[in-house]
Amino acid sequence: MGKGYVTAMRKLLKEYSLGDMTARYETDEKGHVGLTLYPTAMPLPENVEKQAALDSMVQLKLAGDAYEGCYAPGNTMRNSESVKKMRFKSQEETEDGEKTEIATILCDDRGYEVCHRLSWEKGEKYLSVQCEFCNHGQEEAVLEFFSSFSLEMISPYLDGDCSGKLRVHRLRSRWSEEGCLESASAEELQLDTSWNRDSVRCERFGQAGSLPVNRFFPWLLVEDRENGIFWGAQLFHGASWQMELFRKDDNFAISGGLADREFGHWKKLVRPGEMLCSPKAVLTVCRAGSVDEVSARLVQAQWKAVEEKPEVEQDLPIIFNEYCTTWGCPSHENIEKILEAIKGKGFTYFVIDCGWYKEAGVPWDVSMGDYCVSKELFPDGLEKTVAAIKAAGLKPGIWFEFENVGPAAKAFGETDHLLKLDGYPLTTSRRRFWDMNDPWVIEYLDERFLGLLKKYGFEYLKVDNNDTIGIGCDGYESPGEGLRQNVLAAQEYFRKIAREIPGIVIENCASGGHRLEPGFMGLSSMASFSDAHECEEIPIIAANLHRAVLPRQSQIWAVIRQSDDIKRIAYSVINTFLGRMCISGDVTNLSPRQWDVIEKGIAFYRKISPVIKEGRSYRYGPEVACIRHPEGWQGVFRQNEEGDGYIVLHTFDGGFPEVIEMKLPEGKNYIIEEVYSDGEVEVEIEGNLLRYQAKEGKKAVALRVKGS
Repeated sequence: MGKGYVTAMRKLLKEYSLGDMTARYETDEKGHVGLTLYPTAMPLPENVEKQAALDSMVQLKLAGDAYEGCYAPGNTMRNSESVKKMRFKSQEETEDGEKTEIATILCDDRGYEVCHRLSWEKGEKYLSVQCEFCNHGQEEAVLEFFSSFSLEMISPYLDGDCSGKLRVHRLRSRWSEEGCLESASAEELQLDTSWNRDSVRCERFGQAGSLPVNRFFPWLLVEDRENGIFWGAQLFHGASWQMELFRKDDNFAISGGLADREFGHWKKLVRPGEMLCSPKAVLTVCRAGSVDEVSARLVQAQWKAVEEKPEVEQDLPIIFNEYCTTWGCPSHENIEKILEAIKGKGFTYFVIDCGWYKEAGVPWDVSMGDYCVSKELFPDGLEKTVAAIKAAGLKPGIWFEFENVGPAAKAFGETDHLLKLDGYPLTTSRRRFWDMNDPWVIEYLDERFLGLLKKYGFEYLKVDNNDTIGIGCDGYESPGEGLRQNVLAAQEYFRKIAREIPGIVIENCASGGHRLEPGFMGLSSMASFSDAHECEEIPIIAANLHRAVLPRQSQIWAVIRQSDDIKRIAYSVINTFLGRMCISGDVTNLSPRQWDVIEKGIAFYRKISPVIKEGRSYRYGPEVACIRHPEGWQGVFRQNEEGDGYIVLHTFDGGFPEVIEMKLPEGKNYIIEEVYSDGEVEVEIEGNLLRYQAKEGKKAVALRVKGS
C-alpha cells in the first residue's frame, strides 16, 4: 500500500472484500496488526508518501503497564505498553450462511489474549466488530482501557498528514437539543501533526453516566474531502463510552469503546480463565456525497432488531399520550373525556403517562418508586380505566420509571437496595437508583412493576429514566464498572419484560432522547425523540435524529392547544411525518375545524408510513445556527427504492429566500400527488427541481411525490 511508509516496515497480512468495502490487515516487523477499511471500488494508490508507524487495531491498557509518552497521560490511554506487547498469533475466516467472520488473535508473553472479531452479512453496507480480552495467564489482570474498534490510515489516498483535507463529524446532544451535527477540520481540533511527528495529538470524547447521549451520540464520521470518502462508526453501549481521534505522525486513527479509567472512572479485574467482551460497534466506509448518505449505512445496523418487534408495530401505528393533556395528573375522569374526544380518529395506543401513582399534593416527578395506584385519581383502581381504553378500540399503555425512585416515595429509604457511591446512597436532587443486580430489587419490581402490567393487561409500556447515575457506584472494581454492570442488568430486565409479556410494545424514553443509542433502541419498538414537546425546533431535532436512529423508531410529539390556529396545528402535525406520530394536548376542547386539520394529517401519515419505515432521507437547507431561536429553512425528502416518497418543508423565523429550491435525487421526474398544509401553497416540481414560494415563517408543508 504505497511506497512511503518509512517509519515502520509493513507487510500485507490479508485483504477481505466485504461487499463494497475492503478490510486490509497489515503487520509490522514487531508483529503488531493494523486494520484499514477502504471502498472496494477505489483501489489504494501506489504513490502515496507518509511517515506512518502502524497503529494497532487492538487498543487496551493494563494497570501497571507504561503509558504512551509524548504527553499522552491525561489525554489518551491508547498505544500503551499493553498494546505494544500484543503480537499477531492467528487469523481465521469463517462463513456461516450469509455471514462472514474474520477472527484475529493477538497475544502477549504473559498469557493475555485479545480476539478481534470483524463480521459482515451479505448485502449489508456496514461491518460489526467486537473484541474479547481473555486471561490465559497465571496472574490477575486489571484492565483500565479497552476499545471495541480501532481503524488506522485515514486517509490512505492522501499524502503526508492530509493537511486541510480531513473533516470530523460528530453529533452533539443536550436535553431537548438532541443530535446537533458538529463538523470541524482536523486542524480546528488541533489534530494536525507536530513538527517532529512524535507528539501525541488526540481528541477523546464521549459521556460518563447512564444517559448515553447526554453530551454526544456514540457516533463518528471522518471525511476525506478531496476524494469524497467517509469512514463511520457507531457504538452499541448504554453506559459510559468514548471515541478517540488520534495521531502522532501521518497515520490518522480512530477508535472507540468503553470509557477508560481517565475518562469514565473504569477498571475491570479479569482473573485467570475469565474473559471480557467489549461493546459492539458498527463500521462503514464509502464514497458519498453527504453525511446523510453515510449515516444511512450505519443506521441500517439497527434494522434487524426492530423487525423482531411485535407484529402490531409493522405498520407504524399512531400513539396518543395524555402527558401534555393532564401534565402528570391523569385520572379516570379526565381519561374518559379524552377517550370520548379521540375514539375512532385513527389512534392505536393510548398511553397513561406519569402521575397515576402520586398522592395528593405530591408532584409526580419525586414520587415514583412505590407504584401504588392513586386512590384519589383512580378510585376504582385501573381496571375500569383499562376497560374504557379497550372499549374505545385502543390498546392501553402505561408509564414507568422502574430503575429509579423519587424522594417522596417510601422506596427512597430502602438504602440497602439502592446504589451507593463512597458508601453513601447515590442521590441527585430528584432521584436514587435501584441496584439492578440485587435479587431483592428484582423481586420487588416483579411484584410492583411487572405484576401490575400483567394484572391490568397493558399492551404498551413507556419506560422513562429521568436522571443519570454519573460516573458509577460502589461494589465493583471501579465506579465505572459498577455503572456498566447496573446498565447491563437494566437491559436484561427489558428482555425479561418482553419474555414474560409476549407482544408488549416498549417505548424507550429517558428525559426524552437521552437513550437514543443502538443498544437500548434494539430493546424497544420506538423511542421518545426528545422532550421538546411544544417547541418550534421539533422538526430540526427530528431531522437530526435520522442520522442516528431509524425514523420508524423515532416518536415525534404533536401537542395541540385549543389556542392554536390552523397554521400552528399543521406545523405540529407535519413534524410527526419525520418519524412516528404521537398526539397530545387539549383534544377535549378542539373545534371541528381544528380536528379536521389533524384528521387530514393522520390520513396523510397513513399514506407515507411505508416510506417512513423503509425509505432513505435527504436533508436540505442550511444548518440551523441556534436551535432555540431557529432561522432559515429545512427540507427533508424521504424516498423509497422505487423513487416515491414525501417531502417535509419548514420555514422558521426569517432568513429564508423568497423561493426555496431543492434539487431532488437525479434519475427521476417527480410529480406532486398530494399537498398537506394549513391552506393553499405555491409549490411545483419540474423534473427533479422543487420550487416553493416561501411567504411566511413558522410554516410547514408536506408533499407526497411520485418518481417516474
